[in-house]
Amino acid sequence: MLAQVSGTAFGDLLRDWRRRRRLSQLDLAVEADVSARHVSFVESGRSAPSRAMVLRLADALAVPPREQNHLLLAAGLAPAYAERSVDDPGMAAVRAGIDRVLAAYDPYPCLVVNRNWDVLQANPGTATLLDGVAAHLLETPNALRIALHPDGLAPRIRNLAQWRHHLLSRLRREAGAGGSAGLLAEIESYPGGEDSSTDLGGVAVPLELYRLDGVLLTFISMVTAFGTALDLTAAELSIEAFLPADEATAEALKPSSARV
Repeated sequence: MLAQVSGTAFGDLLRDWRRRRRLSQLDLAVEADVSARHVSFVESGRSAPSRAMVLRLADALAVPPREQNHLLLAAGLAPAYAERSVDDPGMAAVRAGIDRVLAAYDPYPCLVVNRNWDVLQANPGTATLLDGVAAHLLETPNALRIALHPDGLAPRIRNLAQWRHHLLSRLRREAGAGGSAGLLAEIESYPGGEDSSTDLGGVAVPLELYRLDGVLLTFISMVTAFGTALDLTAAELSIEAFLPADEATAEALKPSSARV
């Protein structure tokens, strides 16, 4: 009976993920290289999936690591990913790698966020982005709130509607993959509109930000992640760097001692 209950719970989760991805049972079977009959059986609870089968189906559905754990547990199997604090001794290599990346990007802004976009670390160059941000947004800093809240950077972003669309599109994808729907609803409620156009020759969406002294800075963003992480904390970290999109911005961000 326990196996049947676990199988049914797994089947419900699998069906939910399949529908999120807008796939039929046959579509999923083709993607996972299994029979449609087997997909039907595991969804209905008539067949208990093996660990390898759960992971194969999860991979075909592009299920994030945390939700892969949920699928495994629902099938009565041990999770694939551990979860440790960033401060855990076993995470020393991850911390060292983050420190090196943050230092390498300075004086350009670079910060580390978790799956909820909470800011965990930032390099000194990030002060350029945080100048003028209301204190209440910095108490428990969240990158999206800082960027798009009316008390944050939003009033100084020249292409606010364009940048909002870029960030909201990313957040909507993450919400569809198990991310925070509550955070999405909050950010969508902020004013600013959306503009789906691109710039920089259609290559990237720039962030055009006025510094407090009125100087316009133009950035392109780069996201780095741990691609082979087997720990949830590491797998869900993102390093967000903001690189100068023009020579004027690069010059403006140079330390005063390095300016010509």
